[in-house]
Amino acid sequence: MNTSVDVPRGLAGVVVTETELGDVRGREGFYHYRQYSAVELAGSRAFEDVWHLMFRGALPADAAERAAFAAEIAPLRTLPAEVREALPALARATALSGPLAGLRTALSLLGASAGFRPVYDLTPERRAADALAACAAVPTLLTALHRLGQGLEPVEPRADLPYAANYLYMLTGEEPDPVKARAVERYLISTIDHGFNASTFTARVIASTGADVAACLTGAIGALSGPLHGGAPSRALDTLDAIGTADRIDPWIREKVLAGERIMGFGHPVYRTEDPRSRMLRDTAREFGGPLVDFAVEVERHVERILAELKPGRELHTNVEFYAGVVMELCGLPREMFTPTFCAARVVGWSANILEQAADSKIIRPAARYTGPTPPQPVPVLG
Repeated sequence: MNTSVDVPRGLAGVVVTETELGDVRGREGFYHYRQYSAVELAGSRAFEDVWHLMFRGALPADAAERAAFAAEIAPLRTLPAEVREALPALARATALSGPLAGLRTALSLLGASAGFRPVYDLTPERRAADALAACAAVPTLLTALHRLGQGLEPVEPRADLPYAANYLYMLTGEEPDPVKARAVERYLISTIDHGFNASTFTARVIASTGADVAACLTGAIGALSGPLHGGAPSRALDTLDAIGTADRIDPWIREKVLAGERIMGFGHPVYRTEDPRSRMLRDTAREFGGPLVDFAVEVERHVERILAELKPGRELHTNVEFYAGVVMELCGLPREMFTPTFCAARVVGWSANILEQAADSKIIRPAARYTGPTPPQPVPVLG
C-alpha cells in the first residue's frame, strides 16, 4: 500500500520534527535561540554564552560559569599532532577550492584520530563531548588551512582570547582590534543557527542514521558550500564591486533583474520582511562608516526600489549575506574566508541539532515520486 504524501517542492513549510533550539518567524522578521531573540543575544552577550545556551539549555548564570565553560573549550582548540601534520598536504590539495573544502577532509581526520564513534552507540555525555571538541577545533582548522594556502605558517590558538578574537588572531597572527573583534563576534552569534536550513537539515538527516559527529558535520559543510546557501557573502560584495559607482546602480540592477538573474544578498526563502540579521549588521557597518558602507546603503535602497517595481507583490530585501560581506571586509577578513567564517559559527548550531536529533532513534527516510519510463519492461538481449 502506498502511504506517501505529496509536499511542496524543497519541503517548503513542511514540519519534519520538533526542536527546542530555536525558530524563524519569517512573516514577523524575527528569529530566536531557545527563548531569546538571536539579535538581542548578538548585541549583548559573548559567543561562548550563546554556545553554552545551545549546548546546555541556558545562558551562563554568572561570570564564574562563563569562565568555566571558556576554560573547558580552550584546550580543545589545539589540534592533535596527526591532524596538524596532515594540514600542509591538505592545503596544497585544496589550493583551488579553498579552506571550506579542506575542512571537510580535516574534520573527518579529526574525528577519526579522536576516536569519534557513532552517536547511536554513545551516551548523551559522550556525544556532547565529541561535539564540543569538533566545534572548538573548526576555527583552528580553517585558519591553518587558509594560512598554509597563503604560504604562511599556522598560528597556534591562544587560551586567553575569546572565540571571535582568537579566530581573528589565528587568521592574521596579530591580536585584533577590540572593535573589529566585537563586530565579528556579533556576526558569528547571529549566524549560529537559523531554523531548518539546508545544512542544518543535512546534519540532522545524517545524525538520524546514527553516524558520528564528524560525519554529520562534514555533510553539513558540504551543504553550506553551495552558493545558494552559505556561499553568498563574498558574491554580494562582488556585486558592489561590479556596480562600481552610484550612477551605474540602476542600469546594472535593471539589466540583471530583467535577464532573470539573481541579485546576491537579496531575498530569502523564509523572511517576508527585512532580515533581522541584515538590519543588525547594517547598524554594525554604520558604526565603522566610510565609502563602502555609504555605497552599500545606497545600493540597497536602489535595489529594493527596482525589485518592488519589476517584481510587484514580492517582499525582497537584503539578507544576512549583503551586510555580512561589508562587515567582514571592514574587519580585514579576506573574501575567500567569508563563507568559512560563517561555518565557524554555524558549526555550533549544527552540533546542537545533531545532539538533539541523536536523542531520537527514528531514521529520516522520505520518499520520491518516480517519473521515468514505465516499469517493468523486458531487458533487451545484447545482439
